[in-house]
Amino acid sequence: MNPKKLNKKPQQKELSLKTQYKKAWSYLKETLPSIYIIIAIFFLFSFLGYILAPYLSFLDEVLKNLVKQAEGLNAIEMIVFILQNNLQSALLSFFLGFFLGIFPVLGAATNGLILGYVLNLATAKAGPLVALKLFPHGIFELPAIFISMGLGLKLGATFLTQTKNLKTELKRRFFSSANVLLRIVIPLLILAAIIEGLLIIFIG
Repeated sequence: MNPKKLNKKPQQKELSLKTQYKKAWSYLKETLPSIYIIIAIFFLFSFLGYILAPYLSFLDEVLKNLVKQAEGLNAIEMIVFILQNNLQSALLSFFLGFFLGIFPVLGAATNGLILGYVLNLATAKAGPLVALKLFPHGIFELPAIFISMGLGLKLGATFLTQTKNLKTELKRRFFSSANVLLRIVIPLLILAAIIEGLLIIFIG
């Protein structure tokens, strides 16, 4: 048997994988304007959540429900719980982006508002340095969520910005986004869940 034939398939597979990663990073760069919009909305509403915290006490119920769901979980269960929630958030942000990108924007605003509110409560109890303690929890999670929301926003914007070849461009953006989710977002979320789960269980 010709050894060149034996080596051909692994080489093709490696080349294909490398190509898909290149395409993912290329489309991610193309999506940066949408991601920046999402980041701006998120931090704007984080600021609003922080300064308007006295008027947002209704969010206590949301936070209590999250804490209740995570009570009594061991390290593995906590990691799975966090990964499941983050994956759901990322995928919904992307797929619901079909509706003119409205849902990713609402998601960024809502999550920002909650973060600002939580930061206000935390700093009131433990001082401003508590923000540094919270930082490792979002170091991988937030970029992954921002990317997925940016992908959803760009996908939805296709209906508003593309007057010609709408179907072709929509298809390109959808499959390019799916590639980014698979190659970049999901690995980031897995890493985030492991780090955050271990921090919560062993450090608090």
